[in-house]
Amino acid sequence: MSDAPDMGELIETDDPSFQHVLACVFGIQQHESRTYITLLDNPGSTVAELAELLDRDRSNVNRSLTTLMDKNLADRERRLLDPGGYVYQYTGTPLPEAKEMLHAALDEWAEQVHESIDQYGREE
Repeated sequence: MSDAPDMGELIETDDPSFQHVLACVFGIQQHESRTYITLLDNPGSTVAELAELLDRDRSNVNRSLTTLMDKNLADRERRLLDPGGYVYQYTGTPLPEAKEMLHAALDEWAEQVHESIDQYGREE
């Protein structure tokens, strides 16, 4: 079971931060939303660079990045290295696009709530 905040927690928060809204709406954990914010400030970062910036283990950062990519909040590109091999660089989904995704998800949720309210009493 995930310890990610949910929409119920968001409703109970008087003044939620952007990072908290992000976590609740997308069902991600706070450290994953923190990783997204860090990616916005440091586009093209590698796992090692992010691990240092976030003061987290590389395997944990890698899991956070996988979650962010699954939620369309991050992209990965492979960069070839001169001596051979490659490294992955990560970039956060641009903020305007992420905001659109948040608005769309909240609008969809609100519509479902309104439908539930409207349907109550009709089912009898």
